[in-house]
Amino acid sequence: MNTVRRSIISIDENKCDGCGMCIPACEEGALQIIDGKARLVKDLYCDGLGNCLGECPMDAITLIEREAEPFDEKAVEEHLAKNKKELISEAECKSCSEISIEQNFSEPSKKKKDEAVNVNENRAMEAELSHWPVQMHLVSPEARFLQNKDLLISADCVPFACADFHSRFLAGHSLLIGCPKLDDIKSYHDKLVKIFKRNKLKSISLVYMEVGCCFGLSRLVHSALKEAEVDIPLKETIVGVDGSIKQ
Repeated sequence: MNTVRRSIISIDENKCDGCGMCIPACEEGALQIIDGKARLVKDLYCDGLGNCLGECPMDAITLIEREAEPFDEKAVEEHLAKNKKELISEAECKSCSEISIEQNFSEPSKKKKDEAVNVNENRAMEAELSHWPVQMHLVSPEARFLQNKDLLISADCVPFACADFHSRFLAGHSLLIGCPKLDDIKSYHDKLVKIFKRNKLKSISLVYMEVGCCFGLSRLVHSALKEAEVDIPLKETIVGVDGSIKQ
Protein backbone atom coordinates (compact mmCIF):
# COMPACT_ATOMS: atom_id res chain seq x y z
CA MET A 1 0.00 0.00 0.00
CA ASN A 2 1.50 3.29 -1.13
CA THR A 3 1.23 6.17 1.31
CA VAL A 4 2.16 9.83 1.25
CA ARG A 5 2.36 12.45 3.97
CA ARG A 6 -0.66 14.69 3.53
CA SER A 7 -3.50 16.52 5.25
CA ILE A 8 -6.33 14.30 6.47
CA ILE A 9 -9.04 14.57 9.09
CA SER A 10 -8.72 13.22 12.61
CA ILE A 11 -11.70 12.52 14.90
CA ASP A 12 -11.43 12.74 18.67
CA GLU A 13 -13.73 9.96 19.86
CA ASN A 14 -13.83 11.39 23.37
CA LYS A 15 -15.43 14.59 22.03
CA CYS A 16 -17.65 13.05 19.33
CA ASP A 17 -21.24 12.50 20.48
CA GLY A 18 -22.34 10.78 17.28
CA CYS A 19 -24.74 13.53 16.18
CA GLY A 20 -23.83 12.92 12.52
CA MET A 21 -23.85 16.54 11.37
CA CYS A 22 -20.46 16.04 9.71
CA ILE A 23 -21.84 13.35 7.38
CA PRO A 24 -23.74 15.57 4.87
CA ALA A 25 -20.74 17.92 4.65
CA CYS A 26 -18.53 15.13 3.28
CA GLU A 27 -19.47 14.81 -0.38
CA GLU A 28 -17.02 11.92 -0.78
CA GLY A 29 -18.84 9.73 1.74
CA ALA A 30 -15.66 9.29 3.76
CA LEU A 31 -17.49 9.51 7.10
CA GLN A 32 -19.98 7.16 8.72
CA ILE A 33 -21.53 6.76 12.14
CA ILE A 34 -20.20 3.43 13.45
CA ASP A 35 -20.88 2.24 17.00
CA GLY A 36 -22.27 5.67 17.86
CA LYS A 37 -19.20 7.63 16.72
CA ALA A 38 -18.21 9.42 13.51
CA ARG A 39 -15.39 7.53 11.83
CA LEU A 40 -13.26 7.86 8.70
CA VAL A 41 -14.19 4.88 6.51
CA LYS A 42 -10.99 4.84 4.45
CA ASP A 43 -8.12 7.28 4.10
CA LEU A 44 -8.36 7.27 0.31
CA TYR A 45 -11.92 8.68 0.46
CA CYS A 46 -10.82 11.82 2.37
CA ASP A 47 -9.64 14.72 0.20
CA GLY A 48 -8.17 16.53 3.21
CA LEU A 49 -10.01 19.79 2.53
CA GLY A 50 -11.89 19.67 5.82
CA ASN A 51 -15.39 20.68 4.72
CA CYS A 52 -16.72 18.70 7.67
CA LEU A 53 -14.80 20.68 10.31
CA GLY A 54 -17.24 23.54 10.67
CA GLU A 55 -20.24 21.20 11.00
CA CYS A 56 -19.08 19.51 14.20
CA PRO A 57 -20.68 21.18 17.26
CA MET A 58 -18.25 19.34 19.57
CA ASP A 59 -15.05 20.43 17.76
CA ALA A 60 -14.15 16.76 17.52
CA ILE A 61 -12.74 16.97 13.96
CA THR A 62 -9.37 18.47 13.10
CA LEU A 63 -6.97 18.40 10.14
CA ILE A 64 -3.62 16.77 10.74
CA GLU A 65 -0.68 15.69 8.62
CA ARG A 66 0.22 12.02 8.62
CA GLU A 67 1.10 9.12 6.37
CA ALA A 68 -2.05 8.07 4.49
CA GLU A 69 -3.19 6.61 1.20
CA PRO A 70 -3.48 9.27 -1.50
CA PHE A 71 -6.97 10.63 -2.19
CA ASP A 72 -8.50 8.48 -4.95
CA GLU A 73 -11.32 10.16 -6.88
CA LYS A 74 -12.20 7.00 -8.82
CA ALA A 75 -12.47 4.99 -5.62
CA VAL A 76 -14.76 7.69 -4.21
CA GLU A 77 -17.06 7.44 -7.25
CA GLU A 78 -17.28 3.66 -6.85
CA HIS A 79 -17.90 4.04 -3.11
CA LEU A 80 -20.73 6.53 -3.62
CA ALA A 81 -22.28 4.42 -6.38
CA LYS A 82 -22.25 1.35 -4.13
CA ASN A 83 -23.89 3.27 -1.28
CA LYS A 84 -26.58 4.53 -3.62
CA LYS A 85 -27.43 1.01 -4.78
CA GLU A 86 -27.82 -0.13 -1.20
CA LEU A 87 -30.58 2.39 -0.54
CA ILE A 88 -34.15 1.44 -1.43
CA SER A 89 -35.11 3.20 -4.64
CA GLU A 90 -37.50 6.15 -4.33
CA ALA A 91 -39.82 4.50 -6.82
CA GLU A 92 -40.17 1.46 -4.56
CA CYS A 93 -40.66 3.75 -1.54
CA LYS A 94 -43.41 5.64 -3.35
CA SER A 95 -45.22 2.45 -4.27
CA CYS A 96 -44.96 1.13 -0.71
CA SER A 97 -46.17 4.34 0.91
CA GLU A 98 -49.10 5.01 -1.39
CA ILE A 99 -50.41 1.44 -1.40
CA SER A 100 -50.22 1.34 2.39
CA ILE A 101 -52.08 4.58 2.95
CA GLU A 102 -54.89 3.54 0.61
CA GLN A 103 -55.32 -0.03 1.86
CA ASN A 104 -54.43 -0.14 5.53
CA PHE A 105 -55.51 3.08 7.23
CA SER A 106 -58.50 5.30 7.78
CA GLU A 107 -58.50 9.01 8.54
CA PRO A 108 -57.37 9.86 12.09
CA SER A 109 -59.94 11.05 14.59
CA LYS A 110 -60.38 14.78 15.27
CA LYS A 111 -59.35 14.75 18.91
CA LYS A 112 -57.93 17.92 20.35
CA LYS A 113 -54.13 17.92 20.29
CA ASP A 114 -53.93 18.97 23.93
CA GLU A 115 -56.15 16.16 25.21
CA ALA A 116 -54.40 14.45 28.12
CA VAL A 117 -54.36 10.66 28.34
CA ASN A 118 -54.38 9.18 31.83
CA VAL A 119 -52.51 5.91 31.41
CA ASN A 120 -53.45 4.83 34.93
CA GLU A 121 -57.15 4.62 34.05
CA ASN A 122 -56.55 1.75 31.63
CA ARG A 123 -58.34 3.63 28.85
CA ALA A 124 -57.80 2.63 25.24
CA MET A 125 -55.56 5.09 23.42
CA GLU A 126 -56.79 5.85 19.94
CA ALA A 127 -54.09 5.74 17.26
CA GLU A 128 -53.66 8.88 15.15
CA LEU A 129 -51.35 7.41 12.50
CA SER A 130 -52.81 7.94 9.03
CA HIS A 131 -50.18 6.45 6.71
CA TRP A 132 -47.34 3.98 6.29
CA PRO A 133 -44.34 3.87 6.12
CA VAL A 134 -43.07 6.47 8.57
CA GLN A 135 -39.32 5.77 8.63
CA MET A 136 -37.59 8.60 6.77
CA HIS A 137 -35.52 6.30 4.54
CA LEU A 138 -38.66 4.55 3.28
CA VAL A 139 -40.84 7.56 2.54
CA SER A 140 -40.94 8.88 -1.02
CA PRO A 141 -40.59 12.68 -1.39
CA GLU A 142 -43.70 12.50 -3.62
CA ALA A 143 -45.86 10.52 -1.19
CA ARG A 144 -49.43 11.83 -1.21
CA PHE A 145 -49.60 12.04 2.57
CA LEU A 146 -46.94 14.77 2.50
CA GLN A 147 -48.65 17.12 0.08
CA ASN A 148 -50.07 20.29 1.64
CA LYS A 149 -49.92 18.77 5.13
CA ASP A 150 -48.70 19.61 8.61
CA LEU A 151 -45.57 17.49 9.01
CA LEU A 152 -44.31 15.95 12.25
CA ILE A 153 -40.64 14.94 12.30
CA SER A 154 -39.83 12.87 15.37
CA ALA A 155 -36.77 11.17 16.79
CA ASP A 156 -37.75 7.53 16.99
CA CYS A 157 -37.21 7.36 20.79
CA VAL A 158 -39.84 10.01 21.53
CA PRO A 159 -42.97 7.79 21.35
CA PHE A 160 -41.43 5.47 23.95
CA ALA A 161 -40.77 8.31 26.39
CA CYS A 162 -43.97 10.26 25.76
CA ALA A 163 -47.09 8.24 26.66
CA ASP A 164 -49.49 10.66 24.94
CA PHE A 165 -47.43 11.00 21.75
CA HIS A 166 -50.41 10.32 19.48
CA SER A 167 -52.80 12.82 21.04
CA ARG A 168 -50.18 15.45 21.89
CA PHE A 169 -48.08 15.48 18.72
CA LEU A 170 -49.34 13.15 15.97
CA ALA A 171 -53.02 14.11 15.65
CA GLY A 172 -53.60 15.88 12.32
CA HIS A 173 -49.99 15.43 11.13
CA SER A 174 -48.12 13.32 8.62
CA LEU A 175 -45.18 11.61 10.32
CA LEU A 176 -41.49 11.02 9.61
CA ILE A 177 -39.24 9.33 12.16
CA GLY A 178 -35.51 8.77 12.31
CA CYS A 179 -32.44 8.52 14.53
CA PRO A 180 -29.69 11.09 13.89
CA LYS A 181 -27.12 8.92 15.66
CA LEU A 182 -27.64 5.46 14.19
CA ASP A 183 -29.00 6.15 10.69
CA ASP A 184 -27.53 7.55 7.46
CA ILE A 185 -27.60 11.31 8.09
CA LYS A 186 -26.56 12.29 4.57
CA SER A 187 -29.43 10.38 3.00
CA TYR A 188 -31.78 11.95 5.59
CA HIS A 189 -30.56 15.40 4.61
CA ASP A 190 -31.00 14.78 0.89
CA LYS A 191 -34.46 13.26 1.43
CA LEU A 192 -35.65 16.19 3.57
CA VAL A 193 -34.44 18.74 1.02
CA LYS A 194 -36.55 17.02 -1.64
CA ILE A 195 -39.56 16.77 0.67
CA PHE A 196 -39.37 20.44 1.62
CA LYS A 197 -39.01 21.50 -2.02
CA ARG A 198 -41.66 19.28 -3.60
CA ASN A 199 -44.51 19.54 -1.10
CA LYS A 200 -46.37 22.64 -0.01
CA LEU A 201 -46.08 21.84 3.66
CA LYS A 202 -48.26 23.94 5.95
CA SER A 203 -45.95 23.57 8.93
CA ILE A 204 -43.25 21.41 10.47
CA SER A 205 -43.32 20.20 14.07
CA LEU A 206 -40.01 18.76 15.24
CA VAL A 207 -39.83 16.73 18.44
CA TYR A 208 -36.72 15.07 19.85
CA MET A 209 -35.19 13.89 23.12
CA GLU A 210 -33.07 15.98 25.50
CA VAL A 211 -30.04 13.70 25.01
CA GLY A 212 -27.05 15.11 23.14
CA CYS A 213 -27.20 12.95 20.01
CA CYS A 214 -30.83 13.91 19.39
CA PHE A 215 -29.96 17.58 18.87
CA GLY A 216 -28.45 16.48 15.57
CA LEU A 217 -32.00 16.07 14.27
CA SER A 218 -32.65 19.77 14.86
CA ARG A 219 -29.47 20.77 13.04
CA LEU A 220 -30.38 18.39 10.22
CA VAL A 221 -33.84 19.92 9.70
CA HIS A 222 -32.50 23.48 9.81
CA SER A 223 -29.77 22.58 7.32
CA ALA A 224 -32.27 20.96 4.92
CA LEU A 225 -34.63 23.94 5.15
CA LYS A 226 -31.77 26.28 4.32
CA GLU A 227 -30.70 24.24 1.30
CA ALA A 228 -34.29 23.84 0.09
CA GLU A 229 -34.72 27.63 0.29
CA VAL A 230 -38.30 27.41 1.53
CA ASP A 231 -40.09 29.28 4.28
CA ILE A 232 -42.08 26.77 6.35
CA PRO A 233 -43.16 27.53 9.94
CA LEU A 234 -41.13 25.34 12.30
CA LYS A 235 -41.92 24.47 15.92
CA GLU A 236 -39.47 22.48 18.04
CA THR A 237 -40.23 20.49 21.18
CA ILE A 238 -37.72 18.76 23.44
CA VAL A 239 -38.87 15.77 25.49
CA GLY A 240 -37.12 14.63 28.67
CA VAL A 241 -36.16 11.02 29.25
CA ASP A 242 -38.93 10.91 31.86
CA GLY A 243 -41.51 12.00 29.26
CA SER A 244 -41.75 15.59 30.48
CA ILE A 245 -41.78 18.49 28.02
CA LYS A 246 -38.59 20.50 28.41
CA GLN A 247 -39.24 23.08 25.71
